[in-house]
Amino acid sequence: MKKLLHVLLAATMLWIAPHGLAQQVLKLSTTTSTENSGLLNYLLPAFEAQSGLKVQVISVGTGKALELAKNGDVDVTLVHARPSEDQFVAQGYGVERRDVMYNDFIVVGPVSDPAGIRGLKNVQAAFRKIVQAKARFISRGDNSGTDQMEQRYWKEAGVKPEGAAYVSAGLGMGEVLSMAAELQAYTLTDRATYTAYMARTGLAIAVEGDPRMFNPYGIIAVNPDRHKDVNFTGAMQLIRWITSDAGQQRIAAYRVQGQQLFFPTAAPR
Repeated sequence: MKKLLHVLLAATMLWIAPHGLAQQVLKLSTTTSTENSGLLNYLLPAFEAQSGLKVQVISVGTGKALELAKNGDVDVTLVHARPSEDQFVAQGYGVERRDVMYNDFIVVGPVSDPAGIRGLKNVQAAFRKIVQAKARFISRGDNSGTDQMEQRYWKEAGVKPEGAAYVSAGLGMGEVLSMAAELQAYTLTDRATYTAYMARTGLAIAVEGDPRMFNPYGIIAVNPDRHKDVNFTGAMQLIRWITSDAGQQRIAAYRVQGQQLFFPTAAPR
């Protein structure tokens, strides 16, 4: 009898899958900062309970997250590199882009501050001093939103570390913070991930408050005209929820060590 029940259950699952079970899964590509900071673990259970969807999170750099969306490997993407997001939409790969939230970038490094940059409000000036001091800098090196912003800062500063002073890690933000702590180096990070990793790294904030370090996040549905099999309905459910009063209030309520890490920016609709 047990064997018969198992056979019937397997047959039932095989029949259900083509008839809509896959639509209960929503694939989300996103930056490592939303994952490393703990935000998604806080946000998504509330959405899943309301929607009945199971969100499958793929946490990578923004460049890779958009590439997954471009290929139709996910249904929706939540990232933080506005020029790349706008290009993604303009090329017809994404639709319904909406602002979600923001935080800021900061430069962190060893407490000893070998480059003498602590307290500076100008990220370009800080980057120049890092080069002048021949201090070590760890880069994400993964075309993430953070990496794209870092490269922009070096270009604007007109300098860049050379040789062993510059390490292109090709890793996520949490891993880069751990590497910077181990090597007593500087790095650019979003404040949320830094706060989540602060206790385990011992790194100190060196530079903050430059308006150029503003870090906005947007959410975009994959264009169903490009990829017919994407879960566009589910993507729009998530987009509407995360930009709703309920979703925005939940973002604002998220705290790590008493600090608010993300600030909602969705426009009322």
